[in-house]
Amino acid sequence: MASTTAAFLSTLARATASLSSSTMPSGGAKVIRFLPAQTSRGRRAVLSAPRAAVSGTEKAQPARASDKGKSKDERVVKVNCIEEFDGALKAAKNRLVVVEFAASDSESSSQIYPTMVQLSRTCGDVDFLLVMGDESEATKELCRREGVTQVPHFNFYKGAEKVHEEEAIGPERLAGDVLYYGDSHSAVVQLHSREDVEALINEHRGDKGKLVVLDVGLKHCGPCVKVYPTVVKLSRSMAETTVFARMNGDENDSCIQFLRDMDVVEVPTFVFIRDGKIVGRYVGSGKGELVGEILRYNGVRVTY
Repeated sequence: MASTTAAFLSTLARATASLSSSTMPSGGAKVIRFLPAQTSRGRRAVLSAPRAAVSGTEKAQPARASDKGKSKDERVVKVNCIEEFDGALKAAKNRLVVVEFAASDSESSSQIYPTMVQLSRTCGDVDFLLVMGDESEATKELCRREGVTQVPHFNFYKGAEKVHEEEAIGPERLAGDVLYYGDSHSAVVQLHSREDVEALINEHRGDKGKLVVLDVGLKHCGPCVKVYPTVVKLSRSMAETTVFARMNGDENDSCIQFLRDMDVVEVPTFVFIRDGKIVGRYVGSGKGELVGEILRYNGVRVTY
């Protein structure tokens, strides 16, 4: 038991170090507001973009949204009109598409854009688009159609349908959203029905079976998004002892019924399964508490 405890404590240390070193300050992102479009006597509606106030001591950014296209290795694709936008969503099919709506004189847009570039290089199964809302009448029209009134604004699409949107977020939240909605590139097993859950549980029955940690959430759930990067990191650092899986309870009828049968009334709920039996659950998004519960159900004595 001593060797097992030592192994788990070593795993915990690695996981904690990983979480600490990867956290990026979200900061207080400034917002530049697009004024509502004005119409008068046949004149075409114009999306106005007032200039954002910039400090005289502003530091130079490694990449600005308005510089898009200058680096050949970027996977962030700039779109210039509704036709290009719709074509990109159609071409992506069921892949996640992340769209940043920005403005050329928005400091907040420039601050978040390097994160978009970095994510585009590490998330090969996610498409990234950039729309400069103040660039032309065509991009202003696109912003109006998509309901964008402030920048930076992020929309997330799957199957050409918008599944999520955010405004004025920082790097950490953006990375978390990409992880949560672009599920196919993570080490977490994605479950889409009761049959998927039963198959995973049966796979890990017996003495040599691993602890199964089932993360149950919803598509639009702030705490679920917040804790998911932790789940991904733990799934990699604890791979020898624990299997992590996820289900969005509102994805389809099978998932909804599964939540009812499991008496899940709050999300995120983490269900711990050992040898085909539910041994416990944790409700909440606390990183430390989640790690402690996983260790406890793996046989490690944890003192709170």
